[in-house]
Amino acid sequence: MIIEILASRPVAAPIILSLLSVVGLVLCDYRGFLGGRFICKPLAAMAFIWLALIAGALESSYGQVLLLGLLLAATGDILLVFESEAAFLAGLVAFLCGHLLYALAFLQLPLNLLAVSLSLAPAAILVGGSLLWLRGHLSGPMRYAVPAYMIVIAGMLVCAGGTWGQPGALLIITGAWGFALSDLAVARRQFICTDPWNQLCGTPLYFGSQMLLALSVIFHAA
Repeated sequence: MIIEILASRPVAAPIILSLLSVVGLVLCDYRGFLGGRFICKPLAAMAFIWLALIAGALESSYGQVLLLGLLLAATGDILLVFESEAAFLAGLVAFLCGHLLYALAFLQLPLNLLAVSLSLAPAAILVGGSLLWLRGHLSGPMRYAVPAYMIVIAGMLVCAGGTWGQPGALLIITGAWGFALSDLAVARRQFICTDPWNQLCGTPLYFGSQMLLALSVIFHAA
């Protein structure tokens, strides 16, 4: 059934674009070639938007709202290319709004209330542990922006968990958690340590998660 659904849409091209651009982005970051980020990162972001459109994002309310979230995530990607606190804060706002739209997209699907309740504890543990980890490294506006962002992430994860039992739920839940965990690599790079492991781990996890979320709309297309 899943193979038949995937075969009905030409999803290979954006997946290949994503793989190539993410590999290029990781290599550029590892080698310190910042100019390459201005090429590879927009291409990687374009890949998940392209995939969502091919998968039928415009054919369902779930897909339409999720597509708006993907566009905001792509905006955040572009902003984070620029190495400044102002750009980081603007990117944080874009990602926060993207998380909110993802949660709203998940709410377009019937909720499994048992799954919602089971999702509360792991989401709370992730947020609580992350805030304890970052507590001594935040200053200025980030002391308030980061906790607000983490609370929104928790809500998004709970809403993602509530889709359990719906078509594509595994893609949704895996993508949502991958997105949330990739944010920890961004936080580590911004506030704690700038070693290459942040990009080596966080970049593939982030873009892979966006691709999974984008692909999930195929199960709800007309």
